Amino acid sequence: MENQEFESPDNVQPTPTPQLELRNITKIYPSVVANDSIDLTVNPGEIHAVLGENGAGKSTLMKIIYGVVKPDQGEIIWSGNHIHITNPAAARKLGIGMVFQHFSLFETLTVAENIALAMDSDTRIDTLSGKIVRVSEKYGLPLDPHRLVHSLPVGLRQRVEIVRCLIQQPKLLIMDEPTSVLTPQAVRKMFETLRILSAEGCSILYISHKLDEIKELCHRATIIRAGKVTGYADPREETTSGLARMMIGKELPVCTQDNPEMNGDIRLEVCGLNKPKSDQFGTDLTDINLSVRSGEILGIAGISGNGQRELTNAVVGEWLTQTPEQVKINGNPVGHIDTGKRRRLGLGFVPEDRLGKGAVPGMNLMENYILTAHRHNLVKNGLIRFKKATRFARECIEAFEVKCGSVHDQVTSLSGGNVQKFITGREILQNPELIVVSQPTWGVDIGAANIIRQSIIDLRNRGTAVLVISEELDELFEICDRIKVLAEGYLSPSVNVCDTTKEEIGIWMSGIFPGGPAET
Repeated sequence: MENQEFESPDNVQPTPTPQLELRNITKIYPSVVANDSIDLTVNPGEIHAVLGENGAGKSTLMKIIYGVVKPDQGEIIWSGNHIHITNPAAARKLGIGMVFQHFSLFETLTVAENIALAMDSDTRIDTLSGKIVRVSEKYGLPLDPHRLVHSLPVGLRQRVEIVRCLIQQPKLLIMDEPTSVLTPQAVRKMFETLRILSAEGCSILYISHKLDEIKELCHRATIIRAGKVTGYADPREETTSGLARMMIGKELPVCTQDNPEMNGDIRLEVCGLNKPKSDQFGTDLTDINLSVRSGEILGIAGISGNGQRELTNAVVGEWLTQTPEQVKINGNPVGHIDTGKRRRLGLGFVPEDRLGKGAVPGMNLMENYILTAHRHNLVKNGLIRFKKATRFARECIEAFEVKCGSVHDQVTSLSGGNVQKFITGREILQNPELIVVSQPTWGVDIGAANIIRQSIIDLRNRGTAVLVISEELDELFEICDRIKVLAEGYLSPSVNVCDTTKEEIGIWMSGIFPGGPAET
C-alpha cells in the first residue's frame, strides 16, 4: 500500500472565529417582509459585499447590525458571543461603525459638531477638530471641521459621514453606498484605506450597486432578493453581468438609443451667467453659457463642489440671477422668477437631494406626487382631487417599478433607489418641455439605473430638452448627446459624446480645457 502523508494536527490552522454572525434574522413591517430568515457570516479582516436590488432588504439588515432597527427574531453573534444590540451607542461600544446612504447630519452645525454628536465621550471641539483634519487627510478625504454642513455639497457631506465613522477606529465598518458621490480619485484613495483596514483585521460590510467596485474590492458576496438570501459568490471570479443576474434574477436590461434630432427649438439658454457664491464655501460661476435644444440631452460632468449646486439653482429658480435674460426657458427670460413660475413654463426638476428637495419625508407617496404635479388638473376650485392624484401616483409606481406597499406608504419607508425612481417618474410623467436632472442614479441598483436612464432617453426622443448633471462619466457617455465640464465655476466648450473620450473629459474635470480655470 502506497504511503500517504497526513498533515499533523499541530500544523492545522484553526478556523478563525467570525467577527459577526447573523442567524435567522427576520424583520417584518406592516406592508413588507424586509428580512426573511437571513444568515450572514463576516470573518475578521474580510471585505464582504451584500448585493441586491433597491428594496431587497440590505439597508434594513445593516440597521439591525448597527442597532437602529430591532429584529423580530434571530441571533446576532459578535466574536463568538451572543449579543443584543439595543441602539447605535451600544454598537459603537462593540466597535461597529456605519456610513449611512442617507446622511444623518444636522445642517446648522459644523462638521466638528456633527462628528462630536457620535462620540461616546466628551471631547473638546478644538481637540476633535485637529483629529478630524489628521484623519480626513490621512484617508484622502480632506474636510474643514469648522464649515457648516448646510454649505456642503453632497459629495462633501458623504465625506463627513465616512470620516465620522473612521475616526472611531471600528472593528466592523458598514458602508452603505459610500462612493455614490465621490470622485474617481477619492474612490481610489478610499479603496486603499479599506484595504489597509482589512489588513489590520477590521471587517467591512460593503453595499454598492457599482458591481465593478464589488469585483475589485470584495472577498465574498451575499446576494439578497426580496428579503431572502438567494446565494453566495466570490465576486473576483464572477462577471459583472453574472453578478447582476444574481441580484435581479433575470438578464440585465440594456439602454437603447435612437438617433436624436439635434436641430430642435432651444428650450434652455444660459447667457453670460456670473453668479457670486452665496457663502464662503461656495463656488463663483464665471461667464456660464449653454443651451439645450428640444430632443437632445446635454450632460454636465465635474467633480462635486465645482459649481454644480450653484448652476442648478440658477437654472431651476432657487437662486435668482442678476438680470432676467441670463436664463431663458422657451425664449422667456426667467432669471427673476421662482421655481414654481418656471415650472408653469414647462420645467421639470429632479434634485440630487431626494429626501430634502425631491420629497417631503413626512408625507406619503400620493401626497409627494401632488407637490409638483398639482398643476396637471389635480386641483379643482382650490380642492385636491385625491382620487385622480392616487391614480396618477399608482401609474408612476407601476411604470417605474417602485417597490412599495401602496401609494399611502410614507416616502421614508422606501429604499433610496425606490425614492429616486418615484421622484424621477413623477417628473417624467408630467411630460415637461425641459427637465433638469441632478445625479439621476445616485445610490440606485444597476437594474433601476437602467430604467431611469432609458426613461430619460425616451423623454428626449419625445422632444424634451434634457440637462443632466452627474459625476458618473459612464452614465453621461451612455445617455448624453453632448457633454460640457464644470470646473471651479468655469464651463468648458461643448463636445459631442461620439467625438471625445472619458480620458479627455477626465482631464477637463481638472480644469484643463480652453478658457478653463487652469488657463486663466
